[in-house]
Amino acid sequence: MSEIKYNKVTPEIIEEFKKIVPGKVHTADDINEDYSHDEMPIYGNGYPDVLIEATNTEDIAKIVKICYDNNIVVIPRGAGTGLTGAAVAMYGGVMLDMAKMNKILEYDKENFVVKVEPGVLLNDLAEDALKQGLLYPPDPGEKFATLGGNVATNAGGMRAVKYGTTRDYVRAMTVVLPTGEIIKLGATVSKTSTGYSLINLMIGSEGTLGIITELTLKLIPAPKETISLIVPFENLDDCIATVPQIFLNHLNPQAVEFMEKEIVLASERYIGRAVYPKEVEGVDVGAYLLLTFDGEDMAQLEEVTERAAEVVLEAGAVDVLVADTPTKKKDAWAARSTFLEAIEAETELLDECDVVVPVNQIAKYIKYVYEIGEKYDFTVKSFGHAGDGNLHIYTCSNDMQLDEFKKQVAEFFDYAYNKAAEMGGLISGEHGIGFGKRDYLASFSGEVQMKLMKGIKETFDPKMILNPGKVCYKVN
Repeated sequence: MSEIKYNKVTPEIIEEFKKIVPGKVHTADDINEDYSHDEMPIYGNGYPDVLIEATNTEDIAKIVKICYDNNIVVIPRGAGTGLTGAAVAMYGGVMLDMAKMNKILEYDKENFVVKVEPGVLLNDLAEDALKQGLLYPPDPGEKFATLGGNVATNAGGMRAVKYGTTRDYVRAMTVVLPTGEIIKLGATVSKTSTGYSLINLMIGSEGTLGIITELTLKLIPAPKETISLIVPFENLDDCIATVPQIFLNHLNPQAVEFMEKEIVLASERYIGRAVYPKEVEGVDVGAYLLLTFDGEDMAQLEEVTERAAEVVLEAGAVDVLVADTPTKKKDAWAARSTFLEAIEAETELLDECDVVVPVNQIAKYIKYVYEIGEKYDFTVKSFGHAGDGNLHIYTCSNDMQLDEFKKQVAEFFDYAYNKAAEMGGLISGEHGIGFGKRDYLASFSGEVQMKLMKGIKETFDPKMILNPGKVCYKVN
């Protein structure tokens, strides 16, 4: 493709936007600083020329058509909780704030689906569905992300080990293409063999192929009971090596999380209360598993958790603590859910990757990452979804210069991603590629796959105006 050049938003075009969505168009100092970055500011800051609060599919289509005709960049944005710079306006243009499109439109209980706007928060749908006796299984750590953002990144989360990722729960969607055309993808059915799966191209495309304006999501009957187990270990190796035994014994957990002691301590400082044991009968605890099981009755769950306790104790756990009351479960998961916030609160410079490796390679991979990390001036911290091999590796520093930090982290991530690939893994399990991981994707995927991805991008977005510079396509 020839060199890509974008036009600025003129005062005349801004007036056109204002006619479409009166009172929803913001410029210059009227744009809050929060819109210039996501949750990982190290991947860059950039203000849009215009911020528009999205209202409905038809208005979005009109705005996008104006941008297409005038070769103006468009960036869709949800709650801004991403971690790869995917929703940042690197090239100015028009940012569409989807957060106000936040209605749960209707439940279809006979077909076990719910229709929502993209700005609905994950937490809001989860709570509302439970009131209907239903469960929306995807459970990413950031509960106040939008569902549109979750779908755009194919977010995973804690319960993916049993129930799958966001992709498995998207039945249908309405999308505005970069040309301003409106299409409907999928249907309220559980299977399809109807041509290429365009809906699956849209899921995980990070706002580079189209703008999702409505979603139909699958629900399941909510399990009646849940129990969580806090399982302390003396060291991280024994902790992670236990995970395959849980599956070999057919225990079918809803979630399996691992965490180091240092991250647990940071989280407890952040939430202001101690939850996890630090010493058991004279043994210093170095790491933990957090297991959750769900089912139809407590008697069944107690039998499962007794078997689970036997398995983990035989594998080297120093104790098993049962969280079987609402307060205990809430405390255990509150500590786990605030890991990122706790790290951010205590860290000046921060970067992260969320590689995914086969479950039986987790222990070996984590050991490798820490050994490599010793060569650098930053500190490595880790936690993750031990049940599905999705690992969150953080590089943290409070005393390095930014340029030196970035240089060392880039080298460290080269080692980390190459090792993940060598072990049969991938460079992202749930956070996506965005702007920050784009070059790593190119190195990992190779020339043929990148050519195919770029070809898809060009087909959907011939002028390259939609969220440019992200995932697979560089802007000159």
